[in-house]
Amino acid sequence: MRPVAISADTPEETREMCRKAGITFPVLSDAKLEAIRQYDLKIAEKGEGGREAGGPGEFLLDPSGTVRWRKLTLHPH
Repeated sequence: MRPVAISADTPEETREMCRKAGITFPVLSDAKLEAIRQYDLKIAEKGEGGREAGGPGEFLLDPSGTVRWRKLTLHPH
């Protein structure tokens, strides 16, 4: 098993954030929020610069891609 994160930032912003934070696992850019919407993680609050944003969630996927466990952090609206 290995962690993978998804960011709503652009690829350039994601790379810079990983560099600054010393993150060594893969962090994928989802600037169009396609995966974020698919996993119901889009939040009502706006991100930096008024952009749409995704909220935190943790998922455990099996080798076929089926979600076996998830934990979502709810945000008050």
